[in-house]
Formats: sequence, C-alpha cells, structure tokens
Amino acid sequence: MANHAVFFDRDGTLNLDPGYLGEAEQVVLLPGVAEALLRLKKEGFRIVVISNQSGIARGYFTAKEVDAVNRRINELLKESGVTVDAFYYCPYHPDFNTPEECRCRKPSPQLVFMAARDFDIDLGRSYFVGDMISDVECGINAGVKTILLKNTLKEEQISGLLVKDKLPNFIAENLIDASDFIIKDFSGGN
Repeated sequence: MANHAVFFDRDGTLNLDPGYLGEAEQVVLLPGVAEALLRLKKEGFRIVVISNQSGIARGYFTAKEVDAVNRRINELLKESGVTVDAFYYCPYHPDFNTPEECRCRKPSPQLVFMAARDFDIDLGRSYFVGDMISDVECGINAGVKTILLKNTLKEEQISGLLVKDKLPNFIAENLIDASDFIIKDFSGGN
C-alpha cells in the first residue's frame, strides 16, 4: 500500500530564512514547526523536504554544507520527537547551469516525483506546503494538494496566483494552521 506524504519547502517554511543558509549553526526552526510535523507523523504522513538550493551554483556554499544544515534541522526536530524522512534539493540555477540541469528546480515537480518513487508515495493523497509561489506551482504540477504559508508574502503576490489560475487549496497563517487543514482534509473533514 502506498504511503501519503507532506512535502515541505525548507527555508522560510520550516526554518528562518536568512538568505542562502549555508551554516548549520544558523538554523533556527520557526515557531510551531516541531509540533506541526509531530502531529502529521502521528497521522501516518511521511515528511519530505523539497527545496531549491541555488546557493551551491552561485558558489555561496557547498552541497556538503547544505547536507549539514539539513542534519541540523533534524537534530533540532528530534528534540521534540520528530524528524524529516528525506531531504531533496536542486543545486542548480539558470544563470549558472544548463536547462537540462535545472529541470529539478521548483516549480518543476521532478524532485517530488523522485521522492514518490523512493518511498512509494501516493501523490493523490499527499500535500505540498511552502511559502513561495513556486512551492504552490510545484505541488500543482505534481498533482498534490497545496498549502501556501502567508509568512512574508504580500497580498499582491498571493493575487498573482489567481491571475495564473494557480490557487493553493488552502492559505495558512503558520504551520500549525497548515497541519490542522491537512489532518481535517485527509480524514474527510470529520
């Protein structure tokens, strides 16, 4: 039987986004993240992070440093009894790499599809949560339900999704709000 999952963006969704986070010591989880992930895990969801990490292509940090940041996120989460099952990231950027290399960049669903294969995930029973328009578009492109975190988005950015006919299934104030929606929606609204 296939699994269900919640795919998450990383920076600005799970942790503070200082811009090109390449140092594990700088990881700060956003409020409520551990609680939200723990609730989703208890409902049987796999937790998978899908992120663009163009700082590698830009020379700001290495893949090894991105892996260290990801490990640090899991170390901090583990203190609350939860961890991310897998991290997938695209290290490329169109200014520095070929179009073929950049095929993994969100809003492409390529990394979601890779995770679905690796973990036998049923995308029709899964969700994508992020704080950027590209996260919503990636989720739509992958065929999963989408949740947009307001965080720092301005109303005109959210309105931009309407123009593109790419509205998320839900707009959440924070990750607790997003997890409430997912759990209620997944159980059929009971």
